[in-house]
Amino acid sequence: MNKIKILWADDEIDLLKPHIIFLEQKGYEVVAVMSGNDAIVEAQKQEFNIIFLDEKMPGISGLEALIAIKKFLPDIPVVMVTKTEDEYVMDDAIGSQISDYLIKPVNPKQLWLTVKKHVDTKRLVSEKITSLYQQDFRELSMMLNDKLSVEGWKNLYKEILRWELELEKSQDTNLKEILINQKAEANSNFFKFIQENYQDWLDNPENSPLMSNKLLVRKVLPLVNRGKPVYFILIDNFRFDQWKIIQPLMTEKFKLKDEDLYYSILPTATSYARNSIFSGFMPSEIEKNYPGKWIFDDEKGSKNQFEYDFIVDYLKRLRKIAKISYLKITSLDAGKRLPETIKNTNEDLNVIIYNFIDLLSHVRTEMEIIKELAEDETAYRSLTYSWFKHSHLYEALNEIAKTDCYVVLTTDHGSIRVKKPSRVVGDKNSTANLRYKQGKNLNFNPKEVLHIKNPGRARLPQPNLSSSYIFAREDYYFIYPNNYNHFANFYENTFQHGGISLEEMLVPVIVFENK
Repeated sequence: MNKIKILWADDEIDLLKPHIIFLEQKGYEVVAVMSGNDAIVEAQKQEFNIIFLDEKMPGISGLEALIAIKKFLPDIPVVMVTKTEDEYVMDDAIGSQISDYLIKPVNPKQLWLTVKKHVDTKRLVSEKITSLYQQDFRELSMMLNDKLSVEGWKNLYKEILRWELELEKSQDTNLKEILINQKAEANSNFFKFIQENYQDWLDNPENSPLMSNKLLVRKVLPLVNRGKPVYFILIDNFRFDQWKIIQPLMTEKFKLKDEDLYYSILPTATSYARNSIFSGFMPSEIEKNYPGKWIFDDEKGSKNQFEYDFIVDYLKRLRKIAKISYLKITSLDAGKRLPETIKNTNEDLNVIIYNFIDLLSHVRTEMEIIKELAEDETAYRSLTYSWFKHSHLYEALNEIAKTDCYVVLTTDHGSIRVKKPSRVVGDKNSTANLRYKQGKNLNFNPKEVLHIKNPGRARLPQPNLSSSYIFAREDYYFIYPNNYNHFANFYENTFQHGGISLEEMLVPVIVFENK
């Protein structure tokens, strides 16, 4: 490991020899100069990790040297050492991108801690995270081997994602690989949990977890008619890890009241899960109760064009009296209008659907440049954060934050990065989805899917009597035999949804109120 290298400029550097010796004994290399000009020259000749500048030196001042150095080393931490505590000096230094300042006389330990704070922090954080994960590894392993409940799976998933985000700060690639393997094992066990319990949840809804068809009645409608508007914001295809990444942006504006996960219904796809949210029905019930408003996968036309009708009828069934506004953002122009539109949108219940992340996942599949920008989960989260921070939705939320209101932020389903192709044979009417398929005479590897032979019992629409459904487990994705290798390579490592995984089924629902 290379030594941390310090440049220290002070016209009384000879008097600071004991301090330099102390730092060298701590393993640092110190280059000492006596003027601002010399500091600029050395900073151009050698690579340093941190620079200490005396504020008053003959010739150019420390502040002038700082400004000059920042022109060619904008990211290097520079610490100003000064005898004065005058506010204008501090303001000038801070305005010139100083990293820290010390008041003379300084002691060696102050210098040592300052170096650690600005240079060694990343390594120290990495080492601490590594140590903590090693301690928690056994506990995670024990949880994976337990027979987990509905809540147990939610807690395990949260813990795995917490470590996934923490280990991004670590330099230990081996630990990251271990966690990837733990997450894969968790998804394997989660599939078995869904396989064993999903049908029972449908048969006995009083014993089921919170699922798509009960989301509104459990999380949103209890807030309506409490004397302030409710903004129900659904970001399509929004995962729990993506929520954790944007959480600081939201909690700057709003007070967090409740953070939860709910179980998306199968298929974890927009046309099924989102229609279920807005209607309060399972898909087969939507088909039965709204003739002509259920669009099958193989039929042309929008699969989510009746959401407003569904929610209006849902409130009538519940005898809930409320004024509703409904906005669906599916284009750039509609997004641009949203911040202004929201200023006049303050009904009892205000529904906003935002489709960006789902569009991103589909564009990522088709465009090589987007694949590079979001090549893995870390990059996908980063892209989500960048979009959200600069989005028209965030602008609209800034407007909403000015009002006395509730905000419920959620999604209809998540997505998973697929890695393992699974060969499927079906007739010409079989659906094209990569994570689930519906059709007649489907031929597949039963070890790689959940097969629903009786769609009606699983509350799924059935185009004809011999139709069945299959759902991909873990990170498998379905490929037809025709041109198999081409399509297997084309879709590998893309983010898909519709199947059974923690990332697709356990999705966030967050409640806020204004500060």
